[in-house]
Amino acid sequence: MRALQRAHTAAVSFENVDVLLGRDMPLETDALQRKLVRARRGGYCFEQNLLFAAVLERLGFPVVRHLARVRRGSTRVRRRSHATLVAEADGRPWLCDVGFGDEGPLEPVPLVPGATVTTGDWTWRLDLEPAAGRGAAAVPEQWVLRSLHPDGWFDVYSLRLEHHVRDDFEAAHYWTSHHPRSPFTGRLVAQRGDDHVRHTLTDRTLAARYADGRLLRTELAPDEVGPVLHGTFGIALTAEESVLLQRHAASWTAS
Repeated sequence: MRALQRAHTAAVSFENVDVLLGRDMPLETDALQRKLVRARRGGYCFEQNLLFAAVLERLGFPVVRHLARVRRGSTRVRRRSHATLVAEADGRPWLCDVGFGDEGPLEPVPLVPGATVTTGDWTWRLDLEPAAGRGAAAVPEQWVLRSLHPDGWFDVYSLRLEHHVRDDFEAAHYWTSHHPRSPFTGRLVAQRGDDHVRHTLTDRTLAARYADGRLLRTELAPDEVGPVLHGTFGIALTAEESVLLQRHAASWTAS
């Protein structure tokens, strides 16, 4: 399972090109295979983790699909807009997530309070936050994935081990890919992390982040966006997609 997650994160980048272009994004396994495998495209969490879940199940790993609340350094309660997985191997559960992008773990993390995993220069930890508050303000017990930054632990997302059905994922997927308040509508997002650097592209701003806190930013020209998606993120674009993205990029200002 660890080898599968490493292979997936090395081969498939996080990206929202289809969201930006207003395309239909079905979550059926055959459609996901056509896009992420045969067309050598990336995808975001619903696409990547639901396909990865199908792979794990085909190979005999029990998997439960979950919805999580993105934190990205904040404890503000947001809607459940991230799909993640808990899979069983060696008789115990592991958090498996190939679809979070730059801050996502490169290997499975044991679902044990305080468990840490270090891959290359990066470290992740899973904590179990106890229930808090009462009545309408009560917050139930939940797991929190954290990533180690130079200034301390950074909350990535939280999740409760609840059962979700396909319609739950379809609804969250639709909101994330269509709602104007979603961080993925109206702008280009691409992300990829490896053992030593996390690359992100937001519209025309390319950034490289390192575990020691270094941040290198480059502002791209509109005609550089397509080549960077291909060269840095391994995303194969058709000629039509390249033209459409260049048109969008011409209207973007520097981030």
